[in-house]
Amino acid sequence: MSRTLRWFAVIGVALVVFGPLGLILYQSFLNEPFFSQSARFSLDAYRYILSDSGFHSAFGTSLVVSFGMTLISVPLGSLLAFLLVRTDLPGKKWLEPWILVPIFLSPVVLAFGYVVAVGPVGFFSLWTKALIGRVPWSLYSLFGMVLIAGLTHVPHTFLYVSSALRSLDPSVEEAARVAGAGPWRIAVTVSLPLVLPSILFSAALIFLLGFELFGLPLVLGDPAGLLVLTTYLYKLTNLLGIPSYHLMAVVALSIVALTFPLVYLQRRMLRTAGRFAVIGGKGQAFRPLPLGALRWPAVAVVVLWLAVTVLLPLVGVALRSLVSSWGEGIKLSEVLTLDHFRELSGYPNLVRGIINTFLIGGVGGALSVIFYAVVALAAHRWQSRWVTFLDYLVMVPRALPGLVVGLAFLWVFLFFKPIAPLRTTLFSLWIAYTVVWLAYGLRLISASLFQVKPELEEAARVTGATQGLVFRDVTLPLIRFGLIGSWLLIFMMYIREYSTGVYLLGPGTEVIGSLIVSLWGTGALDLIAALSVVEVALVGIVLFIALRLGVRLDA
Repeated sequence: MSRTLRWFAVIGVALVVFGPLGLILYQSFLNEPFFSQSARFSLDAYRYILSDSGFHSAFGTSLVVSFGMTLISVPLGSLLAFLLVRTDLPGKKWLEPWILVPIFLSPVVLAFGYVVAVGPVGFFSLWTKALIGRVPWSLYSLFGMVLIAGLTHVPHTFLYVSSALRSLDPSVEEAARVAGAGPWRIAVTVSLPLVLPSILFSAALIFLLGFELFGLPLVLGDPAGLLVLTTYLYKLTNLLGIPSYHLMAVVALSIVALTFPLVYLQRRMLRTAGRFAVIGGKGQAFRPLPLGALRWPAVAVVVLWLAVTVLLPLVGVALRSLVSSWGEGIKLSEVLTLDHFRELSGYPNLVRGIINTFLIGGVGGALSVIFYAVVALAAHRWQSRWVTFLDYLVMVPRALPGLVVGLAFLWVFLFFKPIAPLRTTLFSLWIAYTVVWLAYGLRLISASLFQVKPELEEAARVTGATQGLVFRDVTLPLIRFGLIGSWLLIFMMYIREYSTGVYLLGPGTEVIGSLIVSLWGTGALDLIAALSVVEVALVGIVLFIALRLGVRLDA
């Protein structure tokens, strides 16, 4: 069974990863969509895209956004990690879970929240204008997009840097403290330099995520005429009056060509990070560094970031869902209503989208966890070069934005006629989600498997148990709580996913995220607000359950 399971994992992952990617490559060398009778091999698509000024502009904007958000999120995320892990910051046990919340919120919902909160006619914009006579900020600008992207990606840096700081030997900080160094000097000259590999790893991740941004540029960049590579790809859909699949394939490959080296760089950095670790071997007791008079100003920095990144957009979304109209001269108390939520029931596709979102998160998430567990078990304790190959396979989808994966699977279902009927079912969405979150899901399962000591499995083998029985009777029961936690985390990621479903959206496959993207183009702000509140409520409920069960959000 063990041998069969391992080959099933390798072949299965290779098919779901390379199949869609290969179809994108094939389509890029055609002069028309692959379903066209007159389609032939050509380099016309490459010539068109590479000479298009719009592509050059989108590439430049993506580069600026990636650099800008990295410069914002890496220093701020590293600072927050130091404050919450190495100091006596008041209330840090309560604050830490909140710092990771933006990871589980849909970027398109956050972007919409900023529009209705601090946009030109946003709630806080008009209230500020009433106080000082003008709105002192511009949301629809490159700076505004970079700033919000940087702030909302701080948790990704926090996640990796805080994990490294927890493994830091406290004696090195204690020595600096005895020498008279204050907490900020210790942070800059001792603690953070010692976890530099993790900081650089997070910087590479943020830079990669900058090229994958879709929701934020679509909502915040479009009104200002700003395109990034993903929104440029989205605009190409019907550029020629028919699906511009050959042009879209070239853009998709250009994104992969940019992001795949970054994923490879991350992998290399992760492998060498251990060489720089400074971990105490004597179990020295950790004493948080005292902040002294700076304790409450430090709390204010954390709370201010949470207010701007989480509270501001969510309050904006909630208020917009509860008003019949909004603009200058309108009093909030006079326009409160629940009509937008009642209106949802009048649109069967929106109701179906809410139900499908719950199903894809609950049932689909559980099925994905089973698949991830099979792959993880296949590689568990397997000493073979195939494990390295499987590890590389798992990382490939990390270089593919959800928008590209969704597009690729649309083509898979259109290209292979026997499976074409599945395109109008939730299966199409589930398989695309499973591939997009493959690396994340496997990391969750592997973290649980690492807790199982090999002696327990060896004892079962000594008694004559086969590998299959060892997995069933020893390994899986020991990681059952880890599997439940992984399912809850995957549940939240699937609920907040939006870009993967954009091209798979259709009767029967509607989900909240892709519906919001579709509705944004029609200007249906009332329905977007109501749907956003429903999505945030679903995430909030699952997040509450996960925290109550003790699931670690930084798993």
